[in-house]
Amino acid sequence: MARDPSWSIVGSYYESCNCQAVCPCRRLNGKPGGNSTYGVCEFILSWDIHRGEADGVDLAGRQVVMAGFYRDAERGKPWSIKLFIDERAAPEQYRQLERIFLGKAGGNMPFTSSIVTIYDVERAKMSLGHKPGHETIQLSGLGTSAATRRADYDGRVTCGIPGHDHPGTEYVASLAMHDGPLQWDYEERCGFATDFHFHD
Repeated sequence: MARDPSWSIVGSYYESCNCQAVCPCRRLNGKPGGNSTYGVCEFILSWDIHRGEADGVDLAGRQVVMAGFYRDAERGKPWSIKLFIDERAAPEQYRQLERIFLGKAGGNMPFTSSIVTIYDVERAKMSLGHKPGHETIQLSGLGTSAATRRADYDGRVTCGIPGHDHPGTEYVASLAMHDGPLQWDYEERCGFATDFHFHD
């Protein structure tokens, strides 16, 4: 008899990075992706949790942002990141979200195995606008992203972070981060929006 998952979260997802759209790491019409446009990927990822819980703790309405980078030339392309958790999270919500998004809770989040360097995990004021065609990230004066228009492509685009079973929309987007080792500011790069369902 199948057991109930100890945690499960469902919601909307939007990310942006410094690659040209369509981001070469994505699958376009099922074709496997490749290396970053410029040899280094600088990214900002966002999740808006619509419903979910972990070990009985309600996580609905909470938001999470992860910003970081990796270099294609480094073996395994290890990620260096900062994790930002919704400032509205109660202590137990914060603890559960940290466990989930750093891969400590297991589950169907294979991208967390790429995280090697964690600069910090901190509370932050954030505002995620995941309205289709108007996706935005506002992160406590530290980071931003905004989709400006749909990218020019035909067919189906998927990304390994929310999972290739969650096709979405590729955008041309701006993104910026100004926080410690995470320093960039780009226009006319790529963005991607879809939904997600993570669970153990």
